[in-house]
Amino acid sequence: MPGRASAMHDGPLHRFGTIVLSARTLSSPHLAMLAIEPFRAMLEFARMRFTGDEPSLQGDGHVVVFFPGLGADHRFMDPLSDYCRRLGYECRHWGRGFNVGPAGDPAAWLAELAVELAASIPHARKGMTLVGWSLGGLYAREIAKTMPQRVRQVITLGSPFANVTKSTNVHWLYELLNGKAPEVDPQFARRLRTPPPVPTTSIYSRSDGVVAWQACVSAPGPQSENIEVESSHLGLIWHPDVRRVVADRLAQPVDGWQPWDAEAHSLV
Repeated sequence: MPGRASAMHDGPLHRFGTIVLSARTLSSPHLAMLAIEPFRAMLEFARMRFTGDEPSLQGDGHVVVFFPGLGADHRFMDPLSDYCRRLGYECRHWGRGFNVGPAGDPAAWLAELAVELAASIPHARKGMTLVGWSLGGLYAREIAKTMPQRVRQVITLGSPFANVTKSTNVHWLYELLNGKAPEVDPQFARRLRTPPPVPTTSIYSRSDGVVAWQACVSAPGPQSENIEVESSHLGLIWHPDVRRVVADRLAQPVDGWQPWDAEAHSLV
């Protein structure tokens, strides 16, 4: 059921409900799913355009920073950021234009990005929420680890933090943008799997045609949760259900974060 609580455990075999997954056999979504991604995303964009904003709790004005996916820039995330702005939040974009992936050593690149972000938002009295789509979600999680005192929560949309090397259909795009195939050493891959020390919500779809949904979930804990929606990968940034989840998560008190209540919020 969409919106249900999800559980995944560490180790060579991962359990998700009644499904047992081996990290060695995890693979990217079937190419047929990838092929219909643009069509599904267009339908989800149209649904967003013809669906009015649902009544939501008004925001407390804290800063929300958006990180785009690979090959995208702020324009892709503008509909979601505009929605959050209408709720009363101060919305910012990551500040680096098109996301072409980390250059050079990814750890050093992310450290520089964190410094830039901190400098561009020096006074976030209520803390920042970081919202990242796909690869952008990995950035959000890593930045939260470097300055947890500045970040109140992280929300990721279809981000493959649990296994970034074998779970996506976008290696060709990374190579096109950078002239080389992506490489992630085992130590950095373990770092990506480690959750930030702040409340973290992973929104994912089992019908994602770009990223394997298994790579987007982790063991839930006091500050970590997984929320399922029915969406394409490209449409996650436009989907009305994603908006509902994001609005609810942003409304969580800075010192009183509670997990998503699936029974109280029926997602279609």
